Amino acid sequence: MSVKTVAVLGASNKEGRYSGIAQKLLMEKGYDVVPISFRGGEVLGLESYKSIDEAPRSIDTLTVYVGPLHLHRYVDQIVRSDIRRVILNPGTESEPVKQQLQAAGKKVVEACTIVLLKTNQFDDAIEVE
Repeated sequence: MSVKTVAVLGASNKEGRYSGIAQKLLMEKGYDVVPISFRGGEVLGLESYKSIDEAPRSIDTLTVYVGPLHLHRYVDQIVRSDIRRVILNPGTESEPVKQQLQAAGKKVVEACTIVLLKTNQFDDAIEVE
C-alpha cells in the first residue's frame, strides 16, 4: 500500500525550515499534504490546521518537525487518529513518545523525511507490523 496523505507537524512558511523543504518535496512528488501548524493560516499555499484533530481527511503518515518539548501536546491526538506511520525527524526523537505510539500500533520511524524522499525510500515500510 502506498502513502497518499501526509501531515507535516510543525509546518512553517519560514524560509529554510526543514518542514518547509519537506512539504515542498512532498507536494512536488504528488502527495496530498496536510500542514499542521499551531499558528494556523496558510502554509506554502495550503490551508493549515492547528491540530491533528482538525485535519479534514484521513492521514497515512505524519512527519514530525516539532521538538520533544512540544511533541507531547500531540501524542494523544496521534494515538486516537488513524495515522499508521509517524516519522520522527532528527531532533524530534523522544523514547517515551516512541514507546507510547508503538504501544498504540503506530509504526514509528526515526529518519529524515527529506532524505527518504530524495532517495525514493519514503513509501518503503509503510505496513504496520
